[in-house]
Amino acid sequence: MSIVRPVFKLLATAAVALTAAGAFAQAGDYPNKAVKIVVPFAAGGPADNYARFIAQRLSTALNQPFVVDDKPGGGSIIGTDIVAKAAPDGYTLLMMSNTHTVNETLIPNKPFKLMDDFVGIAPVNYSDLMLVVHPSVPAKSVAELVALAKAKPGSLNYASSGPGTPYHMAGELFKHLAGINVTHVPYKGSSGARTDVVGGQVHMMFDAVTTMSQMAKEGKVRALATSGQARNAITPELPTVSEAGVPKYESTIWLGLMAPKGTPPAIIEKLNAEIRKIVAQPDVKATWAKQGAVPMSMTVAEYDKYLRADIAKWAPLVKASGIKVD
Repeated sequence: MSIVRPVFKLLATAAVALTAAGAFAQAGDYPNKAVKIVVPFAAGGPADNYARFIAQRLSTALNQPFVVDDKPGGGSIIGTDIVAKAAPDGYTLLMMSNTHTVNETLIPNKPFKLMDDFVGIAPVNYSDLMLVVHPSVPAKSVAELVALAKAKPGSLNYASSGPGTPYHMAGELFKHLAGINVTHVPYKGSSGARTDVVGGQVHMMFDAVTTMSQMAKEGKVRALATSGQARNAITPELPTVSEAGVPKYESTIWLGLMAPKGTPPAIIEKLNAEIRKIVAQPDVKATWAKQGAVPMSMTVAEYDKYLRADIAKWAPLVKASGIKVD
C-alpha cells in the first residue's frame, strides 16, 4: 500500500501537468488560422462597426485574419444560434450586446441559453443613446414630446432595430417611466429604422449616439436628449432624458464578445488579454471618444458577473411591460 499510493499520486500529478501543458499549448498556438466573428445584427450598426474595428486590431496583434460575418435575423437569435452550435475551439466567436441579456427574459424558448451555452470573453464598449424625432413632430423638448403623447395616446410611434434590442428597450423604458402610450415599430436592423425616421415614416427613435449624432447635426432629425446618467461628451448641449423630465431614466447600448461553452479557458484568457490591450490604447480611446463610445475593460470573471447582473436588471421591465415577441 505504501508503494501504490505514491505511484497513484505521481500519476495524478503527471496528468494534471499534462493537462495544463496542453491548455497552454492550445493558447500558445492559437490562432493558427482565420477566426470568424459572427455579428447577429444588420450591417452598418454599432455591433457591425465595432466588430470590424476589433477584428482588424486582433488580426494585427495575433497575426491571423479575424473575419466579420453578419448573420442578422430573429432579434439576434439566428446568428447567435450559429455560434452556439459551432465547435468550441476559439475559431467562431460572437459579437453580442445587451439585446442578448434582454432576450433571456423576453424570449425564454430560444434554442440556446446565454449563460449555459456561451462563455464571456470580454466587453468592448458602451455608448449612450440619443432620443430623436423627425422634424415634422411638433415637440422641441422631452417635456413637449411627453405632453404630445399624453394628449394623443397611441398616435405617435417609435422605431427600433427589433424586439429586445437596446433601441426597443430604451423606448419601452421611456414609455414606462413617462406613463405614455407610443406604438413600437420593429425593424430587422437599425439601418432600416434609422432610414425611416429620417424619412418621416416613423416619428421617433432611440439610436446610438455613435451613429445618429451626425444626422442630428445635419438637421435630418431633431435631437431631444441622450440616455445616459450624465450628458454625453460629444453632445454636451443636450440634456439627459432624466434631466429633461423623466426621472431615473438611464439606458445604453453595450457590446462584447462571447464564445461557445467549452472553449478552452486558456484561449478565452488570451483573447480577453488582447482585447483589454486594444481598448486601453490611447488612439482607440481618442477615436471612440469622438464617436461617443466608452471602452469597457473587465477580467473574464468580472465580465461573467456583469452579464448575469444585466440579465437580472432587465427582467423586471420585460415582465412588467408585458412585451411579447410575435
